[in-house]
Amino acid sequence: MQPMEAATSRLERMIMTKTALIRPAWTPATIALMVVGFMVFWPLGLAMLAYILWGDRLEDFKGDWSKARDNFFGSCGKRGNHFGRTGNVAFDDWRSKELERLAEERRKLEELREEFDDYARELRRAKDQDEFDRFMSQRSKSTPAPRKPRKGEGLLDDV
Repeated sequence: MQPMEAATSRLERMIMTKTALIRPAWTPATIALMVVGFMVFWPLGLAMLAYILWGDRLEDFKGDWSKARDNFFGSCGKRGNHFGRTGNVAFDDWRSKELERLAEERRKLEELREEFDDYARELRRAKDQDEFDRFMSQRSKSTPAPRKPRKGEGLLDDV
């Protein structure tokens, strides 16, 4: 934005905020809204107070935020062009070989991680099985086996 355009837009904002009914200033309307906001729900009154005190800076903050966002996301697009050709054939060949080597190392590391995950999963399963077996053996020792009824001791025989 050119300096003249910036001054013009700043002037337009000042004129708009001076003529608006609810502007960031101590006017009867903003004071009434702040009081009502505190009575209805205290964060509303607090928000209105913040608007009265710092509302004139909102447009500048919004502009700064937009510039920062544009700069950040604009640089993201530039980062993706790292792997283009530089014009130096020897460097480009070396870089492509290194990138292939790194990709191979990454693939090997991923395979190793998967093997370890399988090993750890099997180890947990074996530990769980051991704990379950120990539980069952303790349970069978602590509870007596149910006695089989002898002939003539059945429930239906008592009737």
